[in-house]
Amino acid sequence: MKTPIILSIDEGTTNVKVIAVDQSGVIISKSAKPLQLVHPEIGYAEQSPDEIWAAVCFCIQECLKNIPAWDVKGVAITNQRESILIWEKTTGKTITPLVIWQDRRTLEICEKLNQQSKNAFIQAKTGLSIDPLFPSTKISCLLKSIPNGYQRALNGELCVGTVDCWLNWKLSNGKYFSTDYSNASRTQLFNIHKREWDDELLALFSIPKKCLPKVQPSSFIHGYCGKHTNLDLAEGTPIVALVGDSHAALYGQCKNDLHAVKATYGTGSSLISLINDPSIKTKELSTTIAWHDGNLKYALEGNITHTGAGFSWIGKVLGVNSSEKLTDLALSVDSNGGVFFIPALAGLGAPHWNLSAKGLLCGLTDSTTTSHIARAALESIAYQIADVFFAMEKVSGAKFSQLYVDGGATKNSWLMQFQADLLQRKLIRNLNAEVSVLGAAYLAGKTLQWWSNQKLASLPQNVEEILPRKEKAINIQRDYQLWQNAVECCCYNTQR
Repeated sequence: MKTPIILSIDEGTTNVKVIAVDQSGVIISKSAKPLQLVHPEIGYAEQSPDEIWAAVCFCIQECLKNIPAWDVKGVAITNQRESILIWEKTTGKTITPLVIWQDRRTLEICEKLNQQSKNAFIQAKTGLSIDPLFPSTKISCLLKSIPNGYQRALNGELCVGTVDCWLNWKLSNGKYFSTDYSNASRTQLFNIHKREWDDELLALFSIPKKCLPKVQPSSFIHGYCGKHTNLDLAEGTPIVALVGDSHAALYGQCKNDLHAVKATYGTGSSLISLINDPSIKTKELSTTIAWHDGNLKYALEGNITHTGAGFSWIGKVLGVNSSEKLTDLALSVDSNGGVFFIPALAGLGAPHWNLSAKGLLCGLTDSTTTSHIARAALESIAYQIADVFFAMEKVSGAKFSQLYVDGGATKNSWLMQFQADLLQRKLIRNLNAEVSVLGAAYLAGKTLQWWSNQKLASLPQNVEEILPRKEKAINIQRDYQLWQNAVECCCYNTQR
């Protein structure tokens, strides 16, 4: 007898993951393949769409071959958000690389928009502050780089989309061109109040509406798989969920818990929490659409560009080629020795939103060692999370009793205990490395009517609690204040 499964794809910045989930919500097979990231110029960050598609196909096949007998009832896709590409509608040929969320090529454009006092106008419609992180300026820049790009887009010859949209297109052999509310809300072109592409924003950024995908719920039939000779997916298999990765992780961990806040630790980091009112005014955080699973949910979010990436950068500087070895070096001393690292390697994101900030390593003395620098880099991850966590409490007017955490760095038990001690809050660590892709599978299950909200809440969770130690609070809070002083110095120096 064949096992009914949902095949869920997670296209991330560093790798592709695919899992198979059965009707009890259990992962019965999984596969993964790393991806390359290139920096062709200073400030540029790109990936090959063809390499991503090949990795997706490979992982699907690897995942399926581990299951004796299966019946794929639906496909789900979750993706690195804010990454964008352009392809030809008739041929499906990509004509740009995937310009990923880390890319800063439009920094000058963003600075000019700020000088023109456009931030309040844009934020009121999208919930997002001006920053190269968001695709609006990147799309404008890419269209200008293509001969007759604007006119071709206006004529309907070009497709512009995030990775979920492109993979939906590829799986369906070019028959379906759609994205979901969560990904659309991160483009800075989508009015989150009217829930549609915004004509005034499209005019501001010189982007024709005709090149953008249809926006549909996250839990929805977005299309059907076409015939692929290299994939064991039956033609007509429905594509039943699209959702951004941070949103999927929140859904996977907390479902519809309005009192939960979740942090994903990755190359960068995101803290996200559900809210009822999208009109909250805040310069520190973004308001965004969390998902649409039959009901549309909004969220507060804070994006940090360099957490794991900042730690890895210090490793390169010190000549340490693995995060494990760098962690060992960091923990070989019992304090940071007064050293602090501000990883503003591409400006500072939430809650500071300083485009011009530069990285800072301070507190160095003749007794500073490489161990102190490594420890400062490791601690910087927790400090940045705390900056956003406390900003989120302030903006929402709520005190969170705990923080849900997921992502690669959460395997580091020392870091997680340090985070709990710093926040003086309980952490709920998800021991499942596939939480984003599992969240996408949950949304797919809603489309297929496998699970009600009540059933979703009862699906098995693999988590553990990390409790804060009160006796550590005084010293950690002292260091955290010094960290905040260093951030102020970093920001002040860019304004002089």
